[in-house]
Amino acid sequence: MVCVCNATYCDTVDPVSLPDVGYYVKYTTSRDGQRLERSEGKTGGIFYTYDPFVQYQYIKGFGGAFTDAAAINILKLSYTAQNQLLRSYFSEEGSEYNLLRWPIGCSDFSTRPYSYDDHCVDDFELKCFELAPEDTKVRIPLLHRIMAITKRPLSLVGSPWTSPAWLRVNNRVYGQSRIKGNPGDRYHKTWARYFIRFLDEYAKNNITFWALSSQNEPNSFLLMCIENFPVNFFSPQHQRDFIIKDLGPALAASCHSDVHLIILDDQRCQLPNWANQVIGNSTAAAYVSGIGIHWYFDSVTPAGLTLDVTHHLYPDFFLLYTEACNGFLHWDVKVALGSWERGTHYSRNILKVRGPPG
Repeated sequence: MVCVCNATYCDTVDPVSLPDVGYYVKYTTSRDGQRLERSEGKTGGIFYTYDPFVQYQYIKGFGGAFTDAAAINILKLSYTAQNQLLRSYFSEEGSEYNLLRWPIGCSDFSTRPYSYDDHCVDDFELKCFELAPEDTKVRIPLLHRIMAITKRPLSLVGSPWTSPAWLRVNNRVYGQSRIKGNPGDRYHKTWARYFIRFLDEYAKNNITFWALSSQNEPNSFLLMCIENFPVNFFSPQHQRDFIIKDLGPALAASCHSDVHLIILDDQRCQLPNWANQVIGNSTAAAYVSGIGIHWYFDSVTPAGLTLDVTHHLYPDFFLLYTEACNGFLHWDVKVALGSWERGTHYSRNILKVRGPPG
């Protein structure tokens, strides 16, 4: 069972309106082949009371990652099918996605390793900085089409996987490495300015960002067995000091000071320790707005011991799930069209924030 979207048709639902008191509207997708089928009924005497003075979570929204792979696959469709697909995700007739995660440079969903300053060495003034063809010819044009479709504000979250090779100890764009030197030195200050240049170049294309992550998966042991995975390693103390001495001041002094800064962007099993080390420091906390989380170890790391504790310790900082991906293990089938299990995995995670069913 798969959802259908082609050049002339996409599965969707009509705009939802509130039913009369005592009635409900239900949309059903089933393993047997139902796709967003609408039905109505009476509530059977069950009533829900809403108290506006009791507040729990605020939901920022829903969305996905706009990687090179996603954009390349969209562009392989016919132009009319592309429009249908984009409308199914972003328009009023579709899912109305309002969050997009945006890799800064290459990611593990790119066809090649690259950064935005690969043609010079020790370019501490970033004179050779330029967006890649993946940005200018692929992702940005698609984003402009999305912006023309959606009526809801789009919130973009930028996240880097790797920096230019000359800033890294291994002198390569790919693989696991760390930034040369220590926070406060010219390597780290250049890396901080690299973030600002990225925002500047996107602003020239009329694209602004809601938030920035300081690093994708800075300390994930998931990556240890993946030889060429592009990542800058950070410990929580290293990230804290980089934010205090370099990234925080650079962002605050720029014309992008309203962009929110996200820490961690990694597995929740590293909470609350990571938060304690970074935003437990008042100087670092002044630059930070939230904590990014990935889902890969959720089934073995209870939300109560990680998310709940972190929220109670730091209630003024948002918790945002920034990455979830089925098929990530080496032995997994990478694409499993119509997989009911993968759909329920995502659904359960969204509803319970606790990973796969036990």
